[in-house]
Amino acid sequence: MLVGVPKEIKDNEYRVSLTPGGAHLLVEEGHQVLVQAGAGEGSGFGDAEYAQSGAVIVSTAAEAWAAQMVMKVKEPLPAEYAFLRPDLILFTYLHLAAAEQLTRVLLERKVTGIAYETVQPADGSLPLLTPMSEVAGRMAIQVGAHYLEKMSGGRGKLLGGVPGVAPCNVVIIGGGTVGANAARIALGMGAQVTIIDKDLNRLRYLSEVLHGNLVTMMSNPRNIALAAEYADLLIGAVLVPGAKAPRLVTREIVGRMKPGSVIVDVAVDQGGCVETCHPTTHSDPMYVVDGVIHYCVANMPGAVPRTSTYALSNATLPYAEKLARLGIPAALQADTALARGVNTYAGHLTCQGVAEAFGWPYTPLATLL
Repeated sequence: MLVGVPKEIKDNEYRVSLTPGGAHLLVEEGHQVLVQAGAGEGSGFGDAEYAQSGAVIVSTAAEAWAAQMVMKVKEPLPAEYAFLRPDLILFTYLHLAAAEQLTRVLLERKVTGIAYETVQPADGSLPLLTPMSEVAGRMAIQVGAHYLEKMSGGRGKLLGGVPGVAPCNVVIIGGGTVGANAARIALGMGAQVTIIDKDLNRLRYLSEVLHGNLVTMMSNPRNIALAAEYADLLIGAVLVPGAKAPRLVTREIVGRMKPGSVIVDVAVDQGGCVETCHPTTHSDPMYVVDGVIHYCVANMPGAVPRTSTYALSNATLPYAEKLARLGIPAALQADTALARGVNTYAGHLTCQGVAEAFGWPYTPLATLL
């Protein structure tokens, strides 16, 4: 199969979808890999490394997008819509529940859109989302700590305090991969941590693995409102796989938060779980609503591309290899986890969460294969 790796064009997105090592593996298995010149530079991979791995360096995005399967990191932007076509397999993060225009274009162009974030084995795990959730959860705390500094507009508090001075209160809404990683880092820095989730078993698990050093609360409107009022740093870590994130923190709740407190909404790429949230960029990452700093960058892991690219490629490469070796639909029939990742196929919307977000018809993939 011909596999294309275009350079990411999202604001300050320095990740690349395939490492030179990954390219070498695909080439060794008989596939041709086209890498756009400069695609790996942000992650520290030069064109020469890809060439030494057997990849072909192409000068334009159009050449990389001409491949049978295109591997990306982030969703196509409007400047890339012209490359979308019916015979294309697009393997990337899509987050379609928060991207109506892109969803419509993928359907109109009859693209096979396979979203990393909805590839799901029978055990319910999300193996291609987990690595970036780990990165984003850990980053959320260091970002939040930065914006709590006075020169950044925050309350002027040190996250972990010092002897004789209380630490910050960190409230994390959602106890999944993002929330668990955020909690570990916050606890390691000495903060007081509260984690809120709707799953009592998950809260019990987190309390055990984190040795009871945090407060756990069941998710309901009252608990969220109470916790937000005392939060110095609030982390939005809510995930409904494939679907739009529920707005659990209302504008009214934000208005009752302490001036100079900070919100980091990691769920922003799925629409955000904070009502006052809207996507920002690494170039212009924050804004203030009712005296509360909002950091809502949709591609947080792009700021640490050397780590993120390796973590992402480690997870996606086995699935990419299967797609390249078997093609569509054989790979989807052979791997139910990969089949669950298909969001659009032959002009049909095959992800129920996305269909519900827009009120559009949903077509089970099995009826199309």
